[in-house]
Amino acid sequence: MQPRVDHGVVSGTFSLDGQTFDVDNNVWVVGDETECVVIDAPHNVDAILAVVGNRAVRAIVCTHAHDDHVRVAPALRERTGAPILLHPAERPLWELTHGDSVTWDNDLTDGELISIGGADLTVLHTPGHAPGAVCLYAPGLNCVFTGDTLFQGGPGATGRSFSDADQIKASIRTKLFALPAETVVHTGHGADTTIKAERDALGD
Repeated sequence: MQPRVDHGVVSGTFSLDGQTFDVDNNVWVVGDETECVVIDAPHNVDAILAVVGNRAVRAIVCTHAHDDHVRVAPALRERTGAPILLHPAERPLWELTHGDSVTWDNDLTDGELISIGGADLTVLHTPGHAPGAVCLYAPGLNCVFTGDTLFQGGPGATGRSFSDADQIKASIRTKLFALPAETVVHTGHGADTTIKAERDALGD
């Protein structure tokens, strides 16, 4: 069975620094016909499971811990039995949503390999949008899942707590722009792009 990428869009809100916004989040599911991982857990468990279908969820991999990416992660874990994976530098953001009584299961580390349904995902620590933000590079699928680190049109936002504009630019240039130019970028919100398109736009 060949690995594949499935996609859905889930609507809800994002809250930070005393402000709340309506947002649409991409849900990415990677695996084969029998097993998969879910990348991020926004807004609605049933909507995420509609993308999963009948497959076994082996992990819930969070690109960062803003509430629109992890709000339903504990509920999704309860429904599927899958562990939540998150970079430990995201603890302050996680606790803004879930407090300290609910936590994730396993820490993500830079360079870690997650294998699922014939696909290999390499964890790239890309701080800036959030201190423990990660991207997931799947060379066999010719794509990278960038969460809110890189979008069509440039870097993710850095105007809020726990973010750093210089850091996100450095992460993108050193980690993401080092990937093959034709790599498809699957983002946390909005349309796909490519490494080449964003590298050209930023003048690198």
